[in-house]
Amino acid sequence: MASHTIDFDHLLVRRDGPVEYVSLDRPDVRNAFNPVLVRSLTEWAVAASAAPGLRVAVLSGEGRAFCAGGDLASMAATIDATRDDNVADASRLAAMFEALDRLPMPLICRVHGAALAGGVGLAAVSDIVVAAEDAVFGLTEVKLGLIPAVISPYVLQKIGRSAARELFLTGARFGAARAREIGLAHAVVPAAALDAEVGRYVGEIVAAGPQAVRGAKALIREVFGRQPAEVASLTAETLAARRVSAEGQDGMRAFLEKRPPTWVRS
Repeated sequence: MASHTIDFDHLLVRRDGPVEYVSLDRPDVRNAFNPVLVRSLTEWAVAASAAPGLRVAVLSGEGRAFCAGGDLASMAATIDATRDDNVADASRLAAMFEALDRLPMPLICRVHGAALAGGVGLAAVSDIVVAAEDAVFGLTEVKLGLIPAVISPYVLQKIGRSAARELFLTGARFGAARAREIGLAHAVVPAAALDAEVGRYVGEIVAAGPQAVRGAKALIREVFGRQPAEVASLTAETLAARRVSAEGQDGMRAFLEKRPPTWVRS
């Protein structure tokens, strides 16, 4: 499949074969959220979920930062808005994060510069986060008298209660090494090596069975937080289904026959 671009307001989207590259495109405000960007990210996630042949997506930001959270104009508008209007606005933001979290294919987050507030939320809904060594993270909402409410389910799943108690309550900024330590980031590299490290993860994913990768992501959602006995039947049925699937059969035969599986050759 040839490389081509896709139009969304405030997003740069490029499809290259089985990979889609999505970049937040509001560099003058450090890619901060406004209603248009929130809508575009939601629409992109819905479209990507149904896109044939899409096996992995990469999320990044244009300019000097990944994402600085909400922008000043949008925050100013909420001050004079009614409670109902604020609920509606927050619900749209929640829908965006849910749509990103429910992407059936892996989402890789490429973080440089700052990832603050909602920017941390984007990292939290991503499956793999690659951060520059000098990247700065922060759940800074309490510094504005707010709280990280909408992103809290995803951030808590990533970093756990102990780290959240410190970082939600202080609003303190922290570096990429700490982000990796608490599970928010998975790889930390020099800024010049970001693209190479993202490419390494992309290569690992496209070398794996396409349906197996999607099934593994779905399995995490179904199994996380449940007791082994609760999911014993589910996991046995899931493994059996993969073993008898065309992809599973091909993958196992390829391994035994010491040849590449069909999805690598195609």
